[in-house]
Amino acid sequence: MKITILTLFPEMFDGFMTNSIIKRAIAKNLVSIRIVNIRDYTKDKYGRVDSAPVGGGAGLIMKCQPIIDCLNAIKEKDSYVVMLSPRGKTYDQKTAHLYQNTHQNLILLCGHYEGIDERVNKYVDEMISVGDYILTGGEIGAMAISDSIIRLIDGAISGESIIEESFENNLLEYPQYTEPFDYNGDLIPDILYSGNHTAINKWRKKQSLKITKENRPELLKDYQYSKEELKLLKELDSNETPKWEKEAIGKGHKFIKQK
Repeated sequence: MKITILTLFPEMFDGFMTNSIIKRAIAKNLVSIRIVNIRDYTKDKYGRVDSAPVGGGAGLIMKCQPIIDCLNAIKEKDSYVVMLSPRGKTYDQKTAHLYQNTHQNLILLCGHYEGIDERVNKYVDEMISVGDYILTGGEIGAMAISDSIIRLIDGAISGESIIEESFENNLLEYPQYTEPFDYNGDLIPDILYSGNHTAINKWRKKQSLKITKENRPELLKDYQYSKEELKLLKELDSNETPKWEKEAIGKGHKFIKQK
């Protein structure tokens, strides 16, 4: 996959490209990331890329000429141009999958200052917002989008990790723990030491449902529950430990006592 990011501040991406999953994905040739400085394309004799808004108003607006010339210079037949903009639809995991599966040559345009000349809109395929809040520019949003897409590329991380992450299948991830078993009286649930992986997976699914219901109920608005999930929801409502969980803990009691 190829990701090209158009920005006025290319230095912001130095750390992003040289650490963790992104660095490894680049090294494996799973993705190429190109950072393009929009300022290189300005025709202004003083190197300006912004100007006061026509008609008056606060701040500075990015001029259309450098951006459009930059796009025309780097666009290819299969390029898909996305502009970071508050007008765009809110970015989510579904869109990350769509981009990764459909657009192998993605261009991300980062705005800055008080906005971008309206005429640039005709040269982009889509506008995307990363949330209803204000950032100095689109660079942080471009990093977030790039990161979310790259981790979906086959080989970037393990497939199992992707399946179990939050927002996959519209559920938040279940609780995770590390040793020690007892930390200041706060214990890891016994079921996780039972050795019964069927029961553990069932418990984890129930916890995902519980956490999503409590923290992000809107994610469940159109969720299609399986028969097993409906049973787990009833167990949550009863607030009692179900028979299958008691049996799993009972049979794995010798492992639990060792902790």
